[in-house]
Amino acid sequence: MAQTTKKALAASLKKLLREKPLDKITVVDIVEDCEVNRQTFYYHFKDIFNLIEWIYSSEAAKALAGKRTYDTWQQGFLQVFTYVLENKAFVMNTYHSISREHLEYYLYKEVYALLIGVVEEKASGMAVRNEDKSFIAHFYKYAFVGLMLEWIGTGMKEEPAAIIDRLSTLMHGDITGALKKFGANRHI
Repeated sequence: MAQTTKKALAASLKKLLREKPLDKITVVDIVEDCEVNRQTFYYHFKDIFNLIEWIYSSEAAKALAGKRTYDTWQQGFLQVFTYVLENKAFVMNTYHSISREHLEYYLYKEVYALLIGVVEEKASGMAVRNEDKSFIAHFYKYAFVGLMLEWIGTGMKEEPAAIIDRLSTLMHGDITGALKKFGANRHI
């Protein structure tokens, strides 16, 4: 029941964001649209920003389910782009508000999870320290999220598949190469 209420509150916020900017939406607006009382809202969330964080984190798991390998990272990243496009009003409103940090946190967290899976897979059998694998995943995470934030900020005009094709060309063999360099230069 709690998940159903949270999803209903999330749907109300998303609906309201299609009509007006985030800074003009109040808890009262959300609960009236959702037809629940304020106490119900505050039972589940401490404020609107907490609801935004919940939306990104709960929906992210679905967007990337099972797409964390070298052969599927492109599909996983495409699903993140697809999620952003399908929730354009929500994303654009959080991007252009003080709660942008929630969008960035969501993107950094999910892209890192995708990439560390790829790095771990490619590092299989290599003598590479965990901190070096993490460094590689973080490096690519910042590049990916930077591209995505720029794409969002410029109105999401470019086709996500084209961006991913260029990323794939750029990355082909680079993660394995980086792992080999770290393995050769470190004593474990």
